[in-house]
Amino acid sequence: MQVQQRFHKDIQLLKPYSYGSYNKVRGNKQAIRITEGCPHNCSNCYEPTEIKIFGIPEIERNHVLIYDMNLLCKKEAVKIIEELGLKRVNNKVVYYELVCGIDYRFLTQEIADALHVNRFKKIRYAWDGRYKEQRKIKAGLNKLLKAGYKRKEIMLFMLCNYKIVSFDENMLKLDLAKIWNVKVCDCYFDGVVFPHVISRYWTMKECVTFRKKVRKHNQLVNFGMDPEI
Repeated sequence: MQVQQRFHKDIQLLKPYSYGSYNKVRGNKQAIRITEGCPHNCSNCYEPTEIKIFGIPEIERNHVLIYDMNLLCKKEAVKIIEELGLKRVNNKVVYYELVCGIDYRFLTQEIADALHVNRFKKIRYAWDGRYKEQRKIKAGLNKLLKAGYKRKEIMLFMLCNYKIVSFDENMLKLDLAKIWNVKVCDCYFDGVVFPHVISRYWTMKECVTFRKKVRKHNQLVNFGMDPEI
């Protein structure tokens, strides 16, 4: 695995960004990276545009975290997903998570079906962009539901504290998540998490407010009521 500092567009990454294949066992979980590269070159992402396929390492745990930034953009995506689904550890099936989320621009019904059949859990569905993408986001959500996923198994990733989407626009997106009855993950720019978030393109009040509203929204989706009342 290579780790380096990289300039992208008009800012410098706050943390080192890793490249190359990755395979590490952590307790009862295994973390891997099978591929690298994404053609979009988005300003909020440091993934290179060159596509590389590293191959699947030996699977040693029944719970595997996949760190590929955009596995679905590779033409080999379905083949890789199906190959992972055949893996067994101690004669037991393996469950997978796409940690960096799913890009709706590459999500087909074939891929959605393959993810479900091959035991990809905790679906992280990226909505980093604008509110006007709502119909495309909803279309991808429908593909996941048609494949067999339950609404509680799906979480919308929303980029916060960056210039692409304002606080007010993310609030509109959160309102749609309420209608769709799916959870939300507030992802802060450069992978920073609370309590280490610092104001960049949003105010700290906006960051804290959105986080609180997301937490309450997720409680309502999970329990059907406010457990704190």
